[in-house]
Amino acid sequence: MVCAAGSFVGLCEAGVNAHGLLLDLFPPRFLYCVMFTRHVRRSAGIARLLLGFVLVLSVGCSGKTIQYKDDHDRILRIDQAVESLRKSYVERDRSALEALLLPSGGLDQVQRDIHSDFDTFRDIQLEFSIERILIEGDNIDVFVHWQGQWKRNPGEVGTRQRGHGRLAWVGTQSILLREAQGDLPFGMGTRASLSEDPARGQAKP
Repeated sequence: MVCAAGSFVGLCEAGVNAHGLLLDLFPPRFLYCVMFTRHVRRSAGIARLLLGFVLVLSVGCSGKTIQYKDDHDRILRIDQAVESLRKSYVERDRSALEALLLPSGGLDQVQRDIHSDFDTFRDIQLEFSIERILIEGDNIDVFVHWQGQWKRNPGEVGTRQRGHGRLAWVGTQSILLREAQGDLPFGMGTRASLSEDPARGQAKP
């Protein structure tokens, strides 16, 4: 049987009693599996049985290859969605940002924080580093580490911050943001104002 493995070499397990198993690598990036037994009768019935068995395993291996490719492509789309979120925020592109948000998601506060940052800062620099991705059906949790710098005027030192947060996405082909939690960079204008004037953050008696 020939197992198409794409960018990896996979071993297809078969529940067949055999006296030996010979694995010969068949280029490019294919695993060619040859199974043989001693004292095998050359009957037409056995030949048909083996042929059917090989065809079943070949289909199974191809199915796994397709699944791995689909998973790989989805990971790439998730990574691209995170980068698009970062880019639209840095470039203060409201329309591109809103295109990434799930309409029915609870992101009203996040949108207000982001729009406030757009109005407050003239220059935003932000980097995302993906720590891990958890996928369960259509739901995707992306845990990120971020660091950035926010400036009201290009000549000033500005505000530097870093932190961790969770970006919850949904989808397979189209990846949309449905929730944002943790210490995320959005709303930095409000944080900067509170740090400059601590009295603003104190509750009135």
